[in-house]
Amino acid sequence: MSRHNFLFAMSAIALLNGHAHAAQSKSPPNIVFIFSDDHAYQAISAYGDPRKLLETPNIDRIGREGVRFNRCLVTNSICGPSRATILTGKYSHLNGFYNNTNSRFDASQTTFPKLLKAAGYQTAVIGKWHLVSTPAGFDEWHILPGQGVYYNPPMIHNGKRVEHQGYTTDLITDFSIDWLKNRDQSKPFLLMCQHKAPHREWSPALRHLGHDKDRVYTEPATLFDDYSGRGKAEHDQDMTIAKTMTATDIKLTPPPRLTPEQLKVWNAYYQPRNELYKKAQFTGQDAVRWKYQRYMHDYLGCVKAVDESVGRILAYLDEAKLADNTIVVYASDQGFYLGEHGWFDKRWIFEESVRTPLLVRWPGVAQAGAVRNELVSNVDFAETFLQAANVSIPADFQGASLIPLLKGETPADWRKSFYYQYYEYPQPHHVRPHYGVITDRYKLVRFESADVNDWELFDLKNDPAELKNVIATPENAATVAELKTEVARLRKELKVPDQTPPEASGQKVVK
Repeated sequence: MSRHNFLFAMSAIALLNGHAHAAQSKSPPNIVFIFSDDHAYQAISAYGDPRKLLETPNIDRIGREGVRFNRCLVTNSICGPSRATILTGKYSHLNGFYNNTNSRFDASQTTFPKLLKAAGYQTAVIGKWHLVSTPAGFDEWHILPGQGVYYNPPMIHNGKRVEHQGYTTDLITDFSIDWLKNRDQSKPFLLMCQHKAPHREWSPALRHLGHDKDRVYTEPATLFDDYSGRGKAEHDQDMTIAKTMTATDIKLTPPPRLTPEQLKVWNAYYQPRNELYKKAQFTGQDAVRWKYQRYMHDYLGCVKAVDESVGRILAYLDEAKLADNTIVVYASDQGFYLGEHGWFDKRWIFEESVRTPLLVRWPGVAQAGAVRNELVSNVDFAETFLQAANVSIPADFQGASLIPLLKGETPADWRKSFYYQYYEYPQPHHVRPHYGVITDRYKLVRFESADVNDWELFDLKNDPAELKNVIATPENAATVAELKTEVARLRKELKVPDQTPPEASGQKVVK
């Protein structure tokens, strides 16, 4: 070998060794978890709803530069329980948080933020907490009490109640970016930026009043669903646009805590439109149609501010040169009905409720622009974050890390079925407790209460809108038997108790 070639080879080896050393010494990834409340996947343009409800360019960017998951399912479709599952990597029956009525999060249990903090991460949660007990495992917490309000919110900052002026989505974003700027830069970080929006009562920022220029939104095909072909549970609920929405929901009365100046802007938009509504004296389907249009204006206005928030955070990560070593996740606590089946809210095992958006960017790991259709879940988030940080995953966590899927790999043992269970009844929306199994094609669900004990089967291939219970169809007998066996297997594997504790319903237990 000539001297020139020898020197060239040695230089190449040194360069390769340098790259290997850099890869080995690269600090653990930062984690920015952006979490909204009740954000339907239908209201994210990356998910391609045919109504084209809203453009969300900043949320879409996460999916374009990372991975979009099409079937991210929640274990219990309601706000507090979903948050508890994310923190603990466990279902409600193990983490103890069943409902939004009387559950209180046991802050002494193991959570992924505690484990990351112990491993040297700096941790913060800013925004909606909704777990009653004080946050644990965080260096910084700046949270809304309870559900929080949209305007001029009181918050609790590291244990001290503080008052703020402004729109809550903007404030949560401000505080999140301020924390990023002032953190200990010698440590990797976890930021949980958790929005109230677009939770009921869907109050937009003042700048977004009239954002849609009085657009008439396409109605969902099932807006006037009569629930024929299904059981008592679907008929006997209280979450319809027709009957359940309040005057505050449809902005006949303004939200709380507006300043006089804010109220003036609010009234300038809503009052003329409300007067036209009152004069029209709509009834029946015409009233539902008007409420649906108002609902879409307000809900999507809230989403616009969330999308702007995502854009501001992404811009800061770029500006601070943090993006290359930061995992960015956008998700919501569950799905939400945007008029499908005549409903708003969530709770059901049905698709618009159980399916939540999930978009993940991790440069150098997540395949940019990839779309995954595997059954994934919010119970997987904790394991994913811990593996990314090279922190041991507790043996009693119940999910699976999403990192192989982010890389484009599908583990041979990835779940083919998913267990779901909902508890809160009869208030606030009279949705019967139920549990069941979800596969790529079917949903088998058992509704159980004092007056209902029904099994129902839905074939998503032939009935994607889930309009017909086909459990009694003879050709489905083998499928039903197979899925009942699978439900039993999953309940045993997940350590679901045979008897649900009485307090799980959220109602007062008389002893």
